[in-house]
Amino acid sequence: MMNKSPMKNIFLADDDADDVMFFEDALNGLSLATDLTVAIDGAALMTKLDEVVPPPPDAIFLDLNMPRKSGFECLTEIRKDPKLKNIPVVIFSTSDHPNSIETTYSLGANYYICKPRSFELLKEAVKTILFLDDSQLTKQPSKENYFLKFG
Repeated sequence: MMNKSPMKNIFLADDDADDVMFFEDALNGLSLATDLTVAIDGAALMTKLDEVVPPPPDAIFLDLNMPRKSGFECLTEIRKDPKLKNIPVVIFSTSDHPNSIETTYSLGANYYICKPRSFELLKEAVKTILFLDDSQLTKQPSKENYFLKFG
């Protein structure tokens, strides 16, 4: 059986400072030890991943619309890099556009969450992902279970 580390190492790539703050608050509200690394755009995310992996983070929460490098571009690069390709990627976007959902699924993201409007729903969304067991988080679910809706 795999040794489960009590500390969850989470990456968040998001250019919206308010969204980052809410995400941090939601993480802090969970009964789970976490270490959060924030990247303010896609280029910064790829640089940070290059610097710290291995070991890989437990999950990357990835915004789609960011300056310098979009979430789509990051996801494509992550899935092509042998060192990064198995890291669970959760799309974390304000958009619930079917094209975005379809594209990110085909690019290999693990889950898609439309950013919840309330703090409680955000906490629930983050908790849902972080409390999945490793096998659920690392395998891409069926398309019906890919888009997680909160609220």
